[in-house]
Amino acid sequence: MNRYARQMQLPEIGEAGQSRLRRAHVAVVGAGGLGSPVLQYLAGAGIGKISIFDPDEVAENNLHRQPIYGMADIGRPKAVAARDALRTLNSQVNVSANVEALGPSLAPEVAAQADLVIDAADSFAASYILSDACLAKGTPLVSASVLGQTGYVGGFCGAAPSLRAVFPELPTTGATCATAGVLGPVVGVIGALQAQIALRVLLGVPPALGQMITADLSALHFGGFSFLGCPEPDNVIPFIAKPMLQGSDLIVELRSRQDAPEMICPQAERLSEDALRARVPCPGQRVVLCCQSGLRAWRAAKSLQAQGETNLALLAAKAST
Repeated sequence: MNRYARQMQLPEIGEAGQSRLRRAHVAVVGAGGLGSPVLQYLAGAGIGKISIFDPDEVAENNLHRQPIYGMADIGRPKAVAARDALRTLNSQVNVSANVEALGPSLAPEVAAQADLVIDAADSFAASYILSDACLAKGTPLVSASVLGQTGYVGGFCGAAPSLRAVFPELPTTGATCATAGVLGPVVGVIGALQAQIALRVLLGVPPALGQMITADLSALHFGGFSFLGCPEPDNVIPFIAKPMLQGSDLIVELRSRQDAPEMICPQAERLSEDALRARVPCPGQRVVLCCQSGLRAWRAAKSLQAQGETNLALLAAKAST
């Protein structure tokens, strides 16, 4: 036990707490900037089982904020390279690599099997998908997001409100680290905070769930608040996956022919948002709105809600499994 001696000296851990960590199963969705410190600190702390989900490969422009990887990892699947790095760090940890996105089809199963889920995907569609699954299964979710030099991290679901309770509306823009930029230490700080909250949840030490930490590291300023007691929103528009489509659905492809030469499925109709408002579905028919990230579909769904439509679903092609 020499490996864990320093953390076991803490009164909230000890032998009993270390045993809890050794028995824990954590699913980490995303092995990028946030996932790098999360994975390293969870493996270092002795989490018994870690399941990694990430469909992407390591690229050279990742390395400034993903120090779990090196030049030799470029082109390798992130999940596989991260698994190998963790096995080198701590061979006592059981690590599995899943080279796939965790979409609406798979999320409920993962949420049911894991003791805690980490949302390190930095994708709002993935965050809402994971929040919905974890809320339904009663599984704690530690979610975070970073853009530029600002970010947040919070402990959701389980015994706390969901991500939707705090953020009932999707963002107004689809800005990402690729389009807006990001500084490496910022994701390192937020990712380390994710690991800290996750360990406190697994150890049963408050405060953890129902707490939000915000950071503006351009000003070296931290903030935060409790969202315990925040009500769950009504009229939730769920994300679904391509295999969850039904033959009776009105499936609307919002991506242009240039953006998506092939529609999400053969029976989809390619409509602009203006044309969509004039397209009347059959009584009781579900309208499924598809775009790449989910943001355009969300805006179109809110417009249809204002017209009185209630049977709606979103399909983000980027997270359609």
